[in-house]
Amino acid sequence: MVLNWYKYIVVFITLINVSFAQQNDGYSVNLPRYYNRQLNFGFTIAYNQTDFRLNTVKNSLFPDTVIKSNNVDTRYRIRSIYTRPGPGFAIGLVTDFRIFDYMRLRTTPSISFASRKIEYFLSNATRDSSKYFEKTVESTFLIFPIEIKVQSKRLGNFSAYVIGGGGYMLDLASRKKAAGVASGGANQLDDNVKLKRDDYYYSGGAGVDFYLMYFKLGFELKLHMGTKNLLQKENSIFTNSLDKVRSRMVTFTVTFEG
Repeated sequence: MVLNWYKYIVVFITLINVSFAQQNDGYSVNLPRYYNRQLNFGFTIAYNQTDFRLNTVKNSLFPDTVIKSNNVDTRYRIRSIYTRPGPGFAIGLVTDFRIFDYMRLRTTPSISFASRKIEYFLSNATRDSSKYFEKTVESTFLIFPIEIKVQSKRLGNFSAYVIGGGGYMLDLASRKKAAGVASGGANQLDDNVKLKRDDYYYSGGAGVDFYLMYFKLGFELKLHMGTKNLLQKENSIFTNSLDKVRSRMVTFTVTFEG
């Protein structure tokens, strides 16, 4: 899914570059002293897709539960677990500090809204009856990154760059992830998966900058990989079947810097 919309992004950026090249016609360079300044500021808007990296317990240790249907108790066991990404968006600020001619230190604190799902497939011992449960995990992140941006030499009003670093991520919604009321015991089929609040991540990506008459417009594609196990264990088949849950996020960001 990420690769599909990445193709459209590449085509879009190429068309913009051709358009600006035609308008510029090689005779005018916008913002010629832009990167001579020590400090630049701006803001960002971003589209993101988030999901999890799951480590499950061994299949032989998958927990089971009794589900009543038509007044008949049937014992079910989890057979497989999958994660499905969901869309979101973010807005943030940019502070960009010049280290060398083609190297910048950047921080882009932002607030990000994200959603992803964990899917559980259960069946009975004879596998002639199955159940499906989908747990939606919604998050509101405060993200505080520190990154190094290494850019190419300007070609007229265009340059490309790579960027990498890491940061801290705080999930403001971490204490509100239980949609149902906990019933106690191992059969909490209505409860959502709860996650811990704090995470640290590393990131890497690439982008392009277009120098317009009054500001710089950037397009960036980046991957964030969480490092902490976020799973908050509870006595539930949905958490007892998981060993580790770590975050993953792909973002497409548009930056405006003056």
